[in-house]
Amino acid sequence: MHSNSPQGTTPRRIAFIGAGFMGEALIRGVLAARLFQPAEVIAADASPARLALLGELGVVTTTDNVAAVRDVETIVLAVKPQVLPQVLAEVAPHVSPGQLLLSIAAGVSLAFLEGKLPAGVPVIRAMPNLLATVGAAATALAPGAHATEEHLAAAERIFGAVGSAVRGEEKLLNAVTGLSGSGPAYICLVIEALADAGVNAGLARDVALRLAAQTVMGTGQMILQTGRHPAQVKDQVSSPGGTTIAGVGALERAGLRAALFDAVAAAIARADDLERAAAQ
Repeated sequence: MHSNSPQGTTPRRIAFIGAGFMGEALIRGVLAARLFQPAEVIAADASPARLALLGELGVVTTTDNVAAVRDVETIVLAVKPQVLPQVLAEVAPHVSPGQLLLSIAAGVSLAFLEGKLPAGVPVIRAMPNLLATVGAAATALAPGAHATEEHLAAAERIFGAVGSAVRGEEKLLNAVTGLSGSGPAYICLVIEALADAGVNAGLARDVALRLAAQTVMGTGQMILQTGRHPAQVKDQVSSPGGTTIAGVGALERAGLRAALFDAVAAAIARADDLERAAAQ
């Protein structure tokens, strides 16, 4: 589909600067949730191929970032951290305090963003994870100095369209990165190990992998839907002298808890290092 230029305005529009996998996931999410109509969504990207793909959804597409941010209510910066300063310098003169700016760039602080924008522009940092691409993201939101309750509620609706969104302070975003940002990799190791164990016991590879992945997904769903503590779920499965408690004992002896604890701590430390380097 040929790229359209964002001509005309509607009372309520949202622009996505960056139409990579995360930008696409967010666009598909807000459309599926009917937060915006296709004509109210602008996708800006340097890649004609990405724009052609999104154009099939009926959204407005453009390679002109400045044109994209004009006359919109919300701007989502969905570009990589290394190109964000250049993009921000380009669009900042055309952003006003009447617009909300959401940034998903890791390691780019609110102070940096606000310092490059006109005074009074409300900014919110968002830290979604890869699971946004399947509508199951865990996202943390950190508001800037000028973001109001109304702005946070709008951000929650947008990121809630691709999963679950929680609020937090900016100083805790690296902790979010270490936990839920990197978390899919940890859980993939768990799923892979469970499936390998199943194969070792004689299960077909596809069957073992399906059982392992479904078990992980279902356990998380049970905790979220019931509000029960993981220990309660574990205790319900663990019969006295039974198979599960024998397996739990093996995991405790192997140090599973400590390994996961250390993994999150190591990821947070690395995120801190990268943030300090980016600030220099």
